[in-house]
Amino acid sequence: MSIQIKILLFAGLRERAGAGELLLELRDGATPADARAELEKRFPGLLQNAKAAAAVNGRYARDESAPLKAGDELAFLPPVSGG
Repeated sequence: MSIQIKILLFAGLRERAGAGELLLELRDGATPADARAELEKRFPGLLQNAKAAAAVNGRYARDESAPLKAGDELAFLPPVSGG
């Protein structure tokens, strides 16, 4: 069985992937870490080796091991620099 989630990509991530939104099909019980790994397979180097922060349904995912549910929205945000 599988689930489908919406991936949101921002700033440079969107540019590298060529899209700001993607639909991703994952196995049932998949986690944000699994989604990150799948995106890295499709777009090598996209998430800068885990430097991009993840948010599930608008809340930062400090622990990327919680299972996702069908219809969840998983956003990846690039590191912010400034000064």
